[in-house]
Amino acid sequence: MSQQRFSVRYIILFSMAVCGVCAVFVSSLAVSLADEQDANKLLDRRKNVLMAAGDVQPKDDVSAEQINELFGQYRAKVIDLATGEEVADIDPTTFDQRKAKKDPARSEPAPSNRSSIQRVPNNALIYEKLDTEGNVELVVLPIEGYGLWTTLYGFLALDRDTRTIRGLAYYEHGETPGLGGEVDNPRWRALWPGRLAFDDQWQVKIQVIKGTAGPVAEDPHRVDGLAGATITARGVTNMLDFWLGESGFEAYLQKLRNSFGTKGAA
Repeated sequence: MSQQRFSVRYIILFSMAVCGVCAVFVSSLAVSLADEQDANKLLDRRKNVLMAAGDVQPKDDVSAEQINELFGQYRAKVIDLATGEEVADIDPTTFDQRKAKKDPARSEPAPSNRSSIQRVPNNALIYEKLDTEGNVELVVLPIEGYGLWTTLYGFLALDRDTRTIRGLAYYEHGETPGLGGEVDNPRWRALWPGRLAFDDQWQVKIQVIKGTAGPVAEDPHRVDGLAGATITARGVTNMLDFWLGESGFEAYLQKLRNSFGTKGAA
């Protein structure tokens, strides 16, 4: 075997060739899996929407076919947050709300808020569940806000009256397991259905308290706190206050109330 084989030049060229082959292989694999990854992301988003609405429980073993069948009752819409109107020329299947929030051309600086939200997108992707006659039965709204360590991303489902909470589900966060991470706990999530997001004057009233709240009928605006996770619990309250208010979905919810003949805020 010639000594040239082990020269510095040979080793460098050989390493470059191996790196090139590996790069082509990894790139080809990424491209070939892109469609599958997109499909899995869409399926996961749909499952979390269904969980927020109570159509799927966290421990349910549901197939992709079942998720898509249940999601057939839903209509995805991109709305203008300022007016509450649907934006017909934006495709909800490709709209990325997080990217829109980071784009200065498609977002605005957020007003001072306790949820550490810096920018608000001009448009948001919401979901409406329709009954057999095509009427809105409930709505699922995306929410986000800072907890103790990270931003929590989730969905809030409101009944047709836009006041009664159908469910709350977080699908991404980095809170401490066993403490703030209990926002994922099915027992805590089960405390939300039936609570009221607004008072009789349509002011945001829902809050996570420190300690134990009363039954829904007696204490409709409060939810049990998270033991040892006061800051995360406060973060949940703050983000709901923000997204249900003027800077969030107030215009859209008011538009729904008007269409239903429900008395709303002036």
